[in-house]
Amino acid sequence: MIEVRSLYKSFGDKVVLSDVFARFEPARTSLIIGASGSGKTVLMKCMVGLIEPDKGQVIYDGASDLIALPETERRRIRQQIGMLFQGSALFDSMNVEENVMFPLTMFTKMTYKEKLHRVNECLERVNLSHTNRLMPSELSGGMKKRVGIARAIVMNPRYLFCDEPNSGLDPQTAIRIDELIREITLEYRITTIINTHDLNSVIGIGDYIVFLFQGKKEWEGDRYSVLRSDNQALNDFVFASRYFKEIRDQLVG
Repeated sequence: MIEVRSLYKSFGDKVVLSDVFARFEPARTSLIIGASGSGKTVLMKCMVGLIEPDKGQVIYDGASDLIALPETERRRIRQQIGMLFQGSALFDSMNVEENVMFPLTMFTKMTYKEKLHRVNECLERVNLSHTNRLMPSELSGGMKKRVGIARAIVMNPRYLFCDEPNSGLDPQTAIRIDELIREITLEYRITTIINTHDLNSVIGIGDYIVFLFQGKKEWEGDRYSVLRSDNQALNDFVFASRYFKEIRDQLVG
């Protein structure tokens, strides 16, 4: 579980986050949504310690405030975090096996045989068995995302952060990536937090949704309530799409 308590962040005169509260629980796919510039990425970076907030707390498992911890303790928490980056961020000079194995080489003392066994477990879990020797240039966009997921879970993380996991994918592949992230979240009871613009993800896997508007938490709820909200800012964001507006009209009609 991760709790964000009264988080503030400004860059110069620009207020990016203002008094943000949120609670992200294990075994739920939690989504942060909002228009560009609403503070989504800054909030996520504050939560993993890449940006220092001006004020507030980020509490891991009800005990450790990441912001107040010394660097050695922060490193311990970071080793329990998996990251899925927007562009997959695979190393072009490494094959699939080497990319997935990289965190194990960096942060563990496992033997090569142990690391290979774990890599193969993760590749099998994302339906990419026997792709070990392929290079990133030989992979489709969806395969790259799945390799990114395998690398993100190879250390058995307690927390998984996904930045725009469906960026650049066709709709069918995006749905499969969503389903895979949700399956892994439930299977391993991971605290999963997804930064997204994809409203299909919101409706498909949004167990808990935080909507940011002008740096503040404007609304929170789940995928069942997001289409029925009377919050005007949320409605303007969600129903900018004609497709979702038609769904809204059917619900209230």
